[in-house]
Amino acid sequence: MEYNIQNNLRSLGPKEAKVALSFREQGQHIVTTADVLALLGNEQSSHRVIENLVRKGWLTRLKRGRYLTLPPEYGPENLGENNPLALASAILDPSYIGWWTAASYHGFTTQKPRMISVAALRQFPSRVIEGHQIRFVKIIPRKFFGFQRENLYGREICISTPAKTLVDCVDRPDLAGGAAEITRIVLGASTTIDPHEMTEVALKMKSTATLQRLGFLADLVGWEWPQEIFQKIRGAIPPSRRITLGRSEFREGDLGYVNRWGIFVNATPADLLADVPKVKKMTH
Repeated sequence: MEYNIQNNLRSLGPKEAKVALSFREQGQHIVTTADVLALLGNEQSSHRVIENLVRKGWLTRLKRGRYLTLPPEYGPENLGENNPLALASAILDPSYIGWWTAASYHGFTTQKPRMISVAALRQFPSRVIEGHQIRFVKIIPRKFFGFQRENLYGREICISTPAKTLVDCVDRPDLAGGAAEITRIVLGASTTIDPHEMTEVALKMKSTATLQRLGFLADLVGWEWPQEIFQKIRGAIPPSRRITLGRSEFREGDLGYVNRWGIFVNATPADLLADVPKVKKMTH
């Protein structure tokens, strides 16, 4: 259904209409208080106009002084922005949507996480915008790479690439649903991701624990890598390096120590493979 823009603008005062239409014509989706001030030239008037546009559903407040425009095509009712990934992408720059959220977006899992996780270079408080929970995770600069801009329902989002999404999830299982869920994610990614691209990304992270988890999980779900890929990844792991995956302590029936990857797996095969198709049984 198409809405008549002029009819929709009747609910706005002259200055409000000027701001709404000016940024629409410029194709500017993110607006700051300074942008409105530059357009209107009066600080008091600018703040009043912004408050009115937020109240009437023409702007969504992302954080102090930063707003997302809601175009006239959204209709005359104040329904807010219904594209949560666009909201999450617009709050902080630079940042990118990652981990479990990105894995769901790329089709690596059928799960739909309630919390949107966003990678950033600085600490920033979590918030709820238009009913959507958004969490910001500060990561070190060397891991802040591998993201791209995409168009989602007419909005631009910044999200990790498929290969970086996989590696990020394996790097931080706590941000991707835990051990069983990242097993599902690795299986889902294995059908589409080029192992050479994955290896390049994984080595760039400079995390041996990530390489160990990635190697173990690939074996678990039957993702067969070319020998050169295996050698690159296994060769980057020091022989004495040991890590743990799963619970904090070992229980009867757990896989235990997997020598090939130097990893103590405190989970049963049934735990890890509960949500994935049958694969050949792994020995250790």
